[in-house]
Amino acid sequence: MRGEHAGYACGAALGFLGDLIAADPRRGHPVAAFGRAAGAVERRLWRDHRGYGAAHTVLCAGGAAVGAALLERAVRDRRGARVALTAAAVWAVLGGTSLGREARAVGGALAAGDLDVARERLPHLCGRDPQALDGPQMARAVVESVAENTSDAVVGALVWGAVGGVPGLVAFRAVNTLDAMVGHKSPRYRRFGWAAARLDDAAGWPGSRLTAALTVLAGPDRRGALRAWRADGGAHPSPNAGPVEASFAGALGVRLGGTLAYGGRVEHRPVLNGGARPAAVPDIERAVRLSRRVSLLALGVTVAGRLAATYRRGVTT
Repeated sequence: MRGEHAGYACGAALGFLGDLIAADPRRGHPVAAFGRAAGAVERRLWRDHRGYGAAHTVLCAGGAAVGAALLERAVRDRRGARVALTAAAVWAVLGGTSLGREARAVGGALAAGDLDVARERLPHLCGRDPQALDGPQMARAVVESVAENTSDAVVGALVWGAVGGVPGLVAFRAVNTLDAMVGHKSPRYRRFGWAAARLDDAAGWPGSRLTAALTVLAGPDRRGALRAWRADGGAHPSPNAGPVEASFAGALGVRLGGTLAYGGRVEHRPVLNGGARPAAVPDIERAVRLSRRVSLLALGVTVAGRLAATYRRGVTT
C-alpha cells in the first residue's frame, strides 16, 4: 500500500511537470474528447427537467470515473505503468500553464492598447461578454478568472487526486467540465444543468478552501488576503469562487467584484476587498505568479497529505 501511494506521489509530480512544460495541446486533449462525448449524450437526453439532467451528470461523470478506476486496476501490480498512468491523468486534468498563458495573452494585448485582440482572447478564460467591457474591466475579469481557475483547474484536481487517485482526478475534471457546459442559469440549462452545478459546488468546496488558505501563505499581503477572505468570501454568489477571489484580492491589494455582463445578462455582484484600488493590467502578471506559487504549494500539500495518511494507517495497524 505504501508503494502504491509513493507511486502516486511520483506520478503527480511528473504530471505537474508535464503541465509546466507542455501545457494543453491545441488538439486532441482528453478533456475536449470528454466534452464532445458529453455533448453527444446531452443531445439524446436533454429535457427541460432536473431528472434528465441528473441522469446526464451521473452517466457522464460516473462513466469517466469508472473507466479511470478500471484503468488503475489494470496496472495495479505494475509500478512503472501505475506511475505513468497517474502522470498522464494529472497532466490531462491540470490547466495551470494554459491558464497563465491565456491570462498573459489578454494582459499583453491590454498593455499594447489593442482592445480588439484582448476582447478576442478573453472568452478563452471566462464566459463574460467582452464587448461590454473596457480595458480596466477586462483586467479585473482576467484577475478574477485566474483566481477562480487556480482552484478549478489545479488545486481542486490535486485534492481529489490525493483522495481518490486517478479516478478522483478524472471524476473531478469530468464534474467541472459538465458544470462549464450545462451548469449555468440560461433558459436551456436552468433545470437540466442543476445537478451538474450542485455536484460541482460540492466537489469544489475543499479545493477552494485550500486555495484560499495557500493564497494567504503565498501572497504578498498575507494579512490583507486573510482579512478579505473572512470579510467578503461569503458574499459572492458562488460558494467556491468567493473565498478564492476574495483572498486573491486581498493578497494583491486590489478591488474585485461588482457589475459584470455574463451569459447574456447583467449581474451586480458584491465588491471584494472594497477599500483597495481597482485591478489594473500589471496585476494580471502578479495574479499569474501568485497562481503558480499556490499551485506548487498545493502539489506539495496534497502529496504530503496522502503519504502522511498512509503512514498513519500503517502505524495504527
